[in-house]
Amino acid sequence: MFFVDISAAAMDHRLWTVDLKNKPMHNLLKGKRGIIFGALDENSIAWKVALKAHEEGATFVLSNAPVALRFGKINELAELTGSQVIAADATSMEDLENLVTQSITILGGKLDFVLHSIGMSLNVRKGKEYHELNYDFYQKTLDISALSFHKVLQVCHKNDALNEWASVVALTYIAAQRAFPGYNDMADAKALLESIARSYGYHYGFEKKVRINTISQSPTHTTAGSGVKGFDGFFTYADKISPLGNASAEDCANFVVVMFSDFTRMVTMQNLYHDGGFSTTGVSQRLMDGLE
Repeated sequence: MFFVDISAAAMDHRLWTVDLKNKPMHNLLKGKRGIIFGALDENSIAWKVALKAHEEGATFVLSNAPVALRFGKINELAELTGSQVIAADATSMEDLENLVTQSITILGGKLDFVLHSIGMSLNVRKGKEYHELNYDFYQKTLDISALSFHKVLQVCHKNDALNEWASVVALTYIAAQRAFPGYNDMADAKALLESIARSYGYHYGFEKKVRINTISQSPTHTTAGSGVKGFDGFFTYADKISPLGNASAEDCANFVVVMFSDFTRMVTMQNLYHDGGFSTTGVSQRLMDGLE
């Protein structure tokens, strides 16, 4: 038994609140190993996921395309999280084979989680409208932003790289279900991405109890997202409609970590909306007030 002297000064919470920043909060991912694709800089959702996963006890390998490694800050993230970086073009089966086998060696065992945070459209970058797409660019959009997900899963599957009850998450957007001007062929890619999660989730679930889900995130100020024409309008519109407002990148990272954890072991083949209620709200009073 012990006693604590609670004086008037000590009652000021500023004197006794413990700073938990950068310390493990719940150890949700203690002992778990994985691969995180797509961290570019501190604005990336994948960057936030890596920091949170590290905080929760996970070890992982970071990966991005060789060109992204040259222009991004991923080595800084690797230092912060004690991780190794392996360059991989996610559209290349050879690169993915190398990434997965090396990751298992580096981490000392099979994987428990994978984050797919990969997307790029040359049509968007070049300002092509949806009704005048360049089809070579279009095929690259589908390959990079959606088929890469199938390739990652197929390489993991063939190499028996995922433990039972492993969790694979891909990031998506509601433009897969609704028309948004400016999102362009990325909307088609996200629809395909979500379909792959359902189809592969069925097969992988029966065989290895691996769960596969997509998270449909609010418009978020990332390097990639901000490149979409009219992004600021998307962001403001969604924020005015959503009862909780737009979900931040940090909140998304928290959700992804929960999806990686054992607390969501029976969730698979789902497209999970993480958007403050935007996806199920018709119109909000605050938007109406602004229109009137």
